[in-house]
Amino acid sequence: MKIDEACIGCIINQSVRVADALHASEPLANELTSTVTDMSKSFSYNDTPPEIASYVYEKMAQIANKKDLYDEVKEISTKKALSFVPHLEEKLKNSTDKLLTATKIAVAGNVIDLAAAVEFDLEEELDKIFDTPFVHDDFDMLQKKLYSAKTVLLIGDNVGEHIFDYMYIKTLKELYPNNAYFYMVRGNPIINDVTMKEAIEAGFDEICEVVDSGVNTPGFVYARANGYSKELFNRADLIISKGMGNYECMNDSHRMDICFLLKIKCGVVAASLKKEIGDIICKMI
Repeated sequence: MKIDEACIGCIINQSVRVADALHASEPLANELTSTVTDMSKSFSYNDTPPEIASYVYEKMAQIANKKDLYDEVKEISTKKALSFVPHLEEKLKNSTDKLLTATKIAVAGNVIDLAAAVEFDLEEELDKIFDTPFVHDDFDMLQKKLYSAKTVLLIGDNVGEHIFDYMYIKTLKELYPNNAYFYMVRGNPIINDVTMKEAIEAGFDEICEVVDSGVNTPGFVYARANGYSKELFNRADLIISKGMGNYECMNDSHRMDICFLLKIKCGVVAASLKKEIGDIICKMI
């Protein structure tokens, strides 16, 4: 999915959010925004939004002299997500359809997105997610594929959300114990996306194989991935893709059997899916 005119303003606005997250001085905040605004004049419309973001965030990190622009915010997001785990574990324990419940929990976590045009409250989403239908509903197809798959790759998205991904993989292992599970993360800090650091801290290495994709984009760009990630992406029986960034990079992928799980938080993605902002999606290709 290539960038749209509407993406330009959104990306420029992200420089303001970065300045806020850094508690930047006025000169630094102005430099961040003016630099991104200047960069926007030469954005290529042949790139996906996550590819554009990689250039922009690399430049902002250089200006701020900080490798991980959102390290403090990611810690807060993780703590907040962890506070909901006991309640959600009780929901799973009492559920009559654990796969659906766990899938809904995984999607609810997708609201933790610092690059989104529209923000949603995590607590509010978790309160209503179990009574909210998928507007694009390929859940039955996902369930059938999980039954027949032997290798399942979940491509992560944001920090905080990854706590719910952990619960999801644990549930998948309980329901489909003969499958091999992999969790793929970004190759370096980019926006608030999950990297190897956060995945290991959350204990993913104790329940599945954690894979560093090698990509420097907030979404899995196959061409930028390392060799092992490409090989795994090609051979996995099922790929579960979390979030808008991954959708933007893979909606026209060369392979099938990808399930996109996300909440729509921008008009460009809504238009691509022919749905509305706020809708939750379970879409197989």
